[in-house]
Amino acid sequence: MRDKQVCEEREGEDVSSEFCWWRTCATAEEMNSLKVSSISDVGSLTPRLKVMREMERLAMVASEGLDDLRHRLVAYRAGDMWVPMGGVKKEDMEIPSTVTILLVGFAAGGKSSLINLMYSVLGRAGIIPFAQTSGSSVNSESTTMFLEEHNVLRSVRAGFCVFDSRGFDYSDRADKSLIELSQWTSEGVKHNQPCSRLSDETRNITIGSTTTSRKYSKRQVNCAIVVANMADLYDRLQAGDSKHLEATREVFCHPDQNPILVLTHGDKLTAEERIDGRVKICQFLGISETSGVYDIVCLTECGVLAEECDPVTAYALTEAVYRALLVSDMSHLPKKNFKDRALYVVSWFLCLIGSFFALLARLFSGPSQKYHKFK
Repeated sequence: MRDKQVCEEREGEDVSSEFCWWRTCATAEEMNSLKVSSISDVGSLTPRLKVMREMERLAMVASEGLDDLRHRLVAYRAGDMWVPMGGVKKEDMEIPSTVTILLVGFAAGGKSSLINLMYSVLGRAGIIPFAQTSGSSVNSESTTMFLEEHNVLRSVRAGFCVFDSRGFDYSDRADKSLIELSQWTSEGVKHNQPCSRLSDETRNITIGSTTTSRKYSKRQVNCAIVVANMADLYDRLQAGDSKHLEATREVFCHPDQNPILVLTHGDKLTAEERIDGRVKICQFLGISETSGVYDIVCLTECGVLAEECDPVTAYALTEAVYRALLVSDMSHLPKKNFKDRALYVVSWFLCLIGSFFALLARLFSGPSQKYHKFK
């Protein structure tokens, strides 16, 4: 378990030092080095200090910034963060009525716990669990087996929704997970859509195809959040086993998405391990340690949601959702006009003709080869 988070209160701080776990392993010299005066000084910081500086930023803005950022999410409508580019007007963009954020990752990563934390922080739902987690039941088969759409704001006017998905299985082939992920990102997702795994056959798990999913709207995935169990990845990496991290990299580097990374279960590590784990995981994935990466503890040591009692966690979660909406609005494509549709039909027609002549060539080349052979 992590070290007891005790550190001295500093003057002018709004966030209690109880939640500033990273300061327990920082020296006085390191804390002073975090106070940079120019952007050039930031580049000279080590990855470890960059992580600490990012956590200090979250702690500094958490108390006053949480309500403001939460209000922006409540007032958000799809396309609000879109900015003009390429000379295309907003009305000519393909903007959905509801932006869809998809949580993906491997089993026991903390996706469902993250959903419950969103309800608690964004929807003011207290500690009522809305998504079933792997730790909520002794039976592992009772975890998320279908795609589940969640209105985490609990508002009929919400401009976005979050989908919880069934965790990928490390024992399955990596290409199987990527194929399913490609289907979600390209074809869209539906509430109550079944998620099957190759390992279900060996564990005698049967997922019936539900007809109720047909009644729900299909959502186009606009942004993906990859949720990873930092404690598990770090422990295995320290033991020389990088297979789980390699599988996570394949999911994170999927070509059809520009994902955000959320690291969970960091509270199971010491403060030093927590920082080192974040740095090593980000370096392995080839991404920045501070941009688009969030260390979020979904549960406290008592096994309940962190809620707003931990302002740093609450703000980090809110900012992660806000960043996902920003990425979504920047990824909208222009609407297809008549010329685009006509070109699409013509290209398919030409492909069909090409396939037809290829089939004819194959059929007529067979008898000719046999004739020359016997001749």
